[in-house]
Order: sequence, then structure tokens, then C-alpha cells
Amino acid sequence: MKQKITLIGAGSWGTALAVTLGGKGHEAAIWDIDRKMMEGMDAKRENEKYLPGVKLPDSVSVAFELSEALYGADTVIFAVPAQHFRSAAQNAAPYIGREALIMNVAKGIEKDSLRTISRIAAEIFPDRRFAALSGPSHAEEVGIALPTTVVAASEDMEVAEYAQDLFMTSRFRVYTNNDVIGVELGGALKNIIALGAGISDGMGFGDNAKAAMMTRGMIEIARLGEKLGGHRETFFGLAGIGDLIVTCTSEHSRNRRCGILIGQGVPPDEAVSSIGMVVEGVYTTEAAYRLAQENGIEMPITEHIYKVLNGEIEAKDAVSALMTRQKRHETEELLR
Repeated sequence: MKQKITLIGAGSWGTALAVTLGGKGHEAAIWDIDRKMMEGMDAKRENEKYLPGVKLPDSVSVAFELSEALYGADTVIFAVPAQHFRSAAQNAAPYIGREALIMNVAKGIEKDSLRTISRIAAEIFPDRRFAALSGPSHAEEVGIALPTTVVAASEDMEVAEYAQDLFMTSRFRVYTNNDVIGVELGGALKNIIALGAGISDGMGFGDNAKAAMMTRGMIEIARLGEKLGGHRETFFGLAGIGDLIVTCTSEHSRNRRCGILIGQGVPPDEAVSSIGMVVEGVYTTEAAYRLAQENGIEMPITEHIYKVLNGEIEAKDAVSALMTRQKRHETEELLR
């Protein structure tokens, strides 16, 4: 069934999803606070800034007024950085119909409140349908319809299945999950490990070190994720291990690229600035470090990346500290 969909946020991911939905024949409107960029998209039918070379289908319209974009929308998809979700949602709320599905496709934890997006959405849109989309999905590949598989999560399985049908194509496969918090945390926390994998690559440590970083990093993600209410099996699915693999290994990963620069000796602030887009893992590292401290969860990789980002230690010292930790048995209980 043809739906009217509004995407808030015209970064690479929001644009790629607009292309996917428009390609299915849905009536999709995309809006962003950057009016100059939107004017360029409207004129050239392409997001030259964030997704160059990918043309917008005819069924995708570029909106210049938020109220216009949201009028009569069946589904509203937020594709803004996690740190900006609250303000974007508050600005949009007066124009969103009561029956519209609220979806989030960004990955992160709000640094100040330590809340995931679904919990912020519950504050702003109480008693409304909500779903999250996550998984290994670089916009650069989705935009040109390379095969991709993700997961749609909602506490209401009918809503998850609706989101599944909304996005599903022969090149964009969608699974469902009712573990919203687990899916959100998997997508957010893997960015920390991607920073670490990049630092390892930047220091020239090779594949062995990166494999260890990813494996032990997944243990940390599951420890904290389960403590905060996620299901353990979720972290070994698409939103967990799947997203971790792609973010730690791909040239498209801004978190990994930022980590590479830090590993090469670039100061963290300069490394973040040089990426030119939001490096969500920087914010998530601080949030996860604080959550681990509050909940008594051991997360040594996260702790040392946090200290590197804040200039407390150098990357080489973090490596030495991690490699010389007390001896352990590999299969100790995840929550120890």
C-alpha cells in the first residue's frame, strides 16, 4: 500500500532511505534544517553534500517548511544525530498526526540524560506507535541498492511488521524484533568499538589486534546492554555483531576513520573536525562510560577509549594497559 512518509534529516542515511522508499512508490518528503542544502537537492535532485551521485526518485519531494513536510504523514522518520533528536522531535511534534508512526533510524545515546532515543520519544510522543531501524547499513551502499539487511524493532510486533513491509525490497531485507532497547544499544555502542578498531588500524597493529578489539568489544556491548534491559541474543544479531563488523571494517565508517586519525597521532578534537560529519561514537563513549560506572559494569575497552578521547592517556598507553590486565578465563559470565 502506498504511504505518505516524511523524513526529518537529509544526511546520507536520511537521503538513502528516501531513495529506497521513493523507489517503492511511496510518497516521501524529506526536510532538513539546512535550507541551502535543501535548495541544492531540489534543484539538482541529488544530495551532493552527503550522498553524491544518487538521484532522488520522482516520488521524493524536497520540503522547505517543516509543517508542509509533515502534513498528513502516515510515518515520520527521524534521521538526525542522536544528540539532536530531542530538539528535532519537539519542533516536529505540533505538526505530526496522532495516528502517525514515529520511527528513528539514527544510532546513539543522549549524552546529557543517558537515554536512548525510544525513551526520549516516549517523553515527547506519549502513547504513540514507535519503531527503530538498525543494522549493518552504510548509506553509500543503500543509496545505490547494494544488498543490505537490517532489523525493525518495536514493542508492538504489528508495528514492527508494518515497518518491515514499509521498507522491504529485493535489495533491502528487513527482519523484526521486539527488543527495542537491545537494538538501540547495539547500534549505539558498536560505534565505540569502531573508534577503537580505527585507533588500532591507525597505529598499524594489523588484523589480529582488530579481531580481538571487536570480539572483546562485543562482550562489553552485551554486558551493558543486558544490564540496561536488552536481550542477550539481540547483541549477536544484525543490530549487534552485524553492525559491529561493518562499522569496524568499512572505509565508509566515520567512527573508524576518526579512530585511524587518532591512532596516527592526530588530537581527538582535530580528528573529529576533519571527518566533516557527526562522529556519534565520541558522544556514545562518554555516555557508555558513565552508564558503566553507574551500573558497576566492567568495560575496559570503553574506559580506555574514553580516556584517550579526553586526553587523559595516549593511545599507546591505552594499548599497554589493556594488554597487561589481570589474567582472565575467556568464557566468564558476561556480566562480571
